[in-house]
Amino acid sequence: MKHYGLFIILLLSVFVTSCIPHKNTLYFQENANATNDTIPNDLSEIQKPYRVQVDDQLNIRIRVLDQDNVQIFNPISDSGTLNASSAERAYFDGFTVDLHGNIRIPTLGQFNVLGHTVVEIEKFIEKRLLDEQFKETANIFVIVKLAGLRYTTTGEIGSPGTIVLFEERVNIIEAIANAGEIPVTGNKKDVMLIRQYPTGQRIHHLDLTNVEVMKSPYYYIQPNDIIYVPPLRQKSIGSGETAVSSLVTLATIASLITSGILIFSRL
Repeated sequence: MKHYGLFIILLLSVFVTSCIPHKNTLYFQENANATNDTIPNDLSEIQKPYRVQVDDQLNIRIRVLDQDNVQIFNPISDSGTLNASSAERAYFDGFTVDLHGNIRIPTLGQFNVLGHTVVEIEKFIEKRLLDEQFKETANIFVIVKLAGLRYTTTGEIGSPGTIVLFEERVNIIEAIANAGEIPVTGNKKDVMLIRQYPTGQRIHHLDLTNVEVMKSPYYYIQPNDIIYVPPLRQKSIGSGETAVSSLVTLATIASLITSGILIFSRL
């Protein structure tokens, strides 16, 4: 009888440890002990404008009073790409930042845009147009935008892969939602954001179950970010995701063990 009691206690212990706690599945909880990488006291740090990097794609449009004079600056997809997706058109019509941080615009030549904001790039182009092509009476208006926000999701997530969103600001929750959401077996407490810097890549850790994550400078993603969601331990050991599934698994194991004991006791 003593052995049965120990067996029941063992089963209950496995049952408790195999279930995924409800609090690990919820976003934005109040948790003073949770940690997120580098939460600044000055929240204006989060709002810093994005600075262009190598391999970024820029959409550039130039407007003047007589649009015929700027036709060469405003590319239009040829017949072979008219039916292409928005991402493909952005690739063919946009200006890709090369390994030296330059883009090349027809008749205007090269511009080094590495580390500059889109507003600064607009001013560079406008100044050169006024210096070389037009007078101030042409009322030049330059628009520079990133040709979509491209990022990659991998790990324990609904639809891993590369996604392009045509928005200027996307937070990590929106990015994950567009990738099919994090399943119950994904670790929301330690989501890794891999970001490219001039000196190389860095990994930042985010606890999405903690409401303080919204104050993190990494809450808003940037082009070419990689979001990795590691699996929970329960996923690795193959235990049940819910109390019911864990109970079914334990009942199956208990049944097999009991059957084995009965068979050997009759031998």
